[in-house]
This record gives sequence, structure tokens and C-alpha cells, in this order.
Amino acid sequence: MQQINIPLILDNLGFNSLNEMQQASLEANAKHENVVLLSATGSGKTLAFLLPLLQRLNPEINNVQALVIVPSRELAIQIDDVFRKMQTGFKVTLCYGGHKRETEENNLKEAPALIIGTAGRLADHIRRNNFSLEHITTLVLDEFDKSLELGFTEEMSFITGSLKNIEKRILTSATYAVPIPDFIGLKDPVELNYLPEGEQHGNMLEIKKIISQDKDKIDTLFKLICYFGNRSVVVFCNHRTAVERTSKLLTEKGILNVFYHGGMEQQERDAALCKFRNGTSDILVTTDLASRGLDIPNIRYIVHYHLPDTEDAFTHRNGRTARMDASGTAVLIVSAEEEIPDYIGDIPEVEITKEFPIPEKPKWSTLFIAAGKKDKVNKIDIVGFLSKKGELKKEDIGIIEVKDFFSFVAVRKVKVGHVLNLIKNEKIKNKKVKIEIAR
Repeated sequence: MQQINIPLILDNLGFNSLNEMQQASLEANAKHENVVLLSATGSGKTLAFLLPLLQRLNPEINNVQALVIVPSRELAIQIDDVFRKMQTGFKVTLCYGGHKRETEENNLKEAPALIIGTAGRLADHIRRNNFSLEHITTLVLDEFDKSLELGFTEEMSFITGSLKNIEKRILTSATYAVPIPDFIGLKDPVELNYLPEGEQHGNMLEIKKIISQDKDKIDTLFKLICYFGNRSVVVFCNHRTAVERTSKLLTEKGILNVFYHGGMEQQERDAALCKFRNGTSDILVTTDLASRGLDIPNIRYIVHYHLPDTEDAFTHRNGRTARMDASGTAVLIVSAEEEIPDYIGDIPEVEITKEFPIPEKPKWSTLFIAAGKKDKVNKIDIVGFLSKKGELKKEDIGIIEVKDFFSFVAVRKVKVGHVLNLIKNEKIKNKKVKIEIAR
């Protein structure tokens, strides 16, 4: 096991110290081959398994040494982002559905030390012999219960059955008492349970209801969003079509919002999440796809536009708010015909006694730049370009997200028109690229 400079890694990540759960994970993984880590969403599980994984990577082996299997592409991207920020010197590659297989195959030719990916795409690469399995000794199943729930059992069984030299297994979950399939090969695991007792979020999360007199709840949702004011809100619907319909109706009522679901193209999904993260939109309308694995800080309100199908879905929707030490509120919109499930019980009602104005439009807009990591473009390049060519001050540039082939950057809305006019014929890294307002 190699020595790693944890203080330097934490500094690279902008942290001062490990939390109790992360420290316990380091200690447990140093002593045990099989570790199951149970901890709430947003508690820092990613670092809790990446540090022990990093300790096992050998810089003298030029081959894949570790796999992290995740239930969604968004979670894969989030873990990749954390690993890169750690600045370990080890190469990492992402593999997930919706990503170009050719790009992944090219990335795998110079074998990375770590591969992060979804079960389906990883199984596909293994069947095609796109990377060697001989040196893979560490396997992480992050949110393993969600992968099983989403129907990836066959692919996960194939992957684990193909890995003959696994010495270390780390499983994580934000849900207690999920059965672990035998094919994972977990023997005498040590369990670290950091899930809060009783309520998932203790007193930091308030749960309330609001009664909709109409079966169609859109007017009640509109009234609720106006009541919330300019605060970040995630609205959960049960189906993709309902997501798009609800988003469209809110737009027609003057509520700026973005929507997100699994039927969208990857670039569209990235754009929606980026706009929500960077303050271009305070409202995200989504399916349960957004209930787990996404790193979106400072969400104040959760709205259950449709009642969740299961208690587990309810828990994970609510897990988007009241994270770490922040407070949050979840509100169920209940029509007269509906009954609140028993697992939720009796909850207080939101009382809105007057009309509130439509929230102010956000002060940010998002630009799409058709260049990313594969074009050797980074955040510093984008800031420099917009400062010099677009005449923007530092405070006019918000959150920047650089993907493989494109980037998003938040810009003060009042400056956008002027900036686009100034940069329309300019080049980034000596290359002319399309820059426009993100759709």
C-alpha cells in the first residue's frame, strides 16, 4: 500500500480535514479486504472510497488497476471530477452509455490506472477486450443498491465474474439493509454505518404538504414557487412526459426553469444541470433520475409534484436538500383524491394566505462553448478569453464546467449580448469555435 499525501490532496480539493466517516473508512480499508460503507447522500462518500483506492494504485504498473461501477453517468462524471481535482498523477477514464464508444476506446489504448463507469458500458468494453483485467485488484461499487434496482444485475454479475484477481472490495450505499448478491464475492465484510438514526436528515429537514383543489396541480405549484421566492427548488415528477409538460406550463406562467430526464441527449442533460448549478435557473423539473448521485449544493426546497412510488424514492428525493449542515424543506402537493402514504405519516400543511409575485429572473445566463478537455481547453483558458476578448471583469464570470468536447460558463445576463458581439470572430487556443447562449 503506497503512502499518499492526504493534506495535499485535501488542499487540492479545498478541504481542511477529513470528516469522521471518511477517517473511519481509511482506517477500516487499511485493515479489511471487504468494506461496506453506509452513509447519507452528500456526506462525502466519494472521497471515503477514493482515498483507500488511491493507496492501492502502483505507479509502476501501466495498466488498469481499479474499477468503480456506478448506476448513472452523472455519478461517474462527479467521481471523475473529484479524482482529477485530487491531482494524483494517475490517469482516469470514464465509460458510460451516451458517451462515444470510439472516444472511450481511444482513451483505453493508453491504459488508465482507474476506470469509472456504468455497468452496461463496462461490460461492453470487457466483452470487446478493450482493456486488460489482469492487474485489476480493487473494485468499488458506489450506490450499489441503485445499480441493482435499475436492473444492472446481469451486467454486474458478468463484470465481477470476469475479474479474477480482486483483492479489495468497497461497496457504498445511502440505504440500509439492502441484500448484497453472492456474485459480488463479499466475504466477512466490515460495515461502517453512518446513516442517521430515525429520520434520514434529523431536524435539518422539514416535511410539509399543500393541498391542491384541482387534480391538475400546476396552479398550486405556481403558487408555491412564488411563495418560495428566489430560492433553488427541485420539482420531482414520476414520468418524463410529465416533466416536460410541467416545465412548459411553468414557462407559460412566467417561471424560468429547466427540465431534466433520462430521455434527453447527454449535452442537453449537462446543459440543464449546469444552468441549475450556476444560477441561470432556480427551478429544476425532473424525474427520480436526479434523486441520487448528483452534486448540486444549496438546494433549499424539494417539491413532490407527484407522490413518490416508494419510501426509498421519497428518501432519496429529500436527500437533495438538508445536506451536510444545511436545512431544507420538502413539500408534497396532494390532490383531494390522493392519500399520503403511511411511511410519511401526518405532516403539517403549508399555509399561503396571500398572493406572492413571480420570482425575479436570475441574474446569470449560460454560454455554450464548443470546445472542451479533448481540445486542451480548461477553465483558465476560458476566463482569460472572456476577460481579454470579451472585456468581462472577474465578477461577471460565474461557474465554469468543462466537459470532453464542450464547456458551459455562467456570465452576467446584462453582459451577454455585448460579450457575444465582441468574441464572435475571436479564437480560443488559436481555434475558432462556436459560442452561443446555451439551449
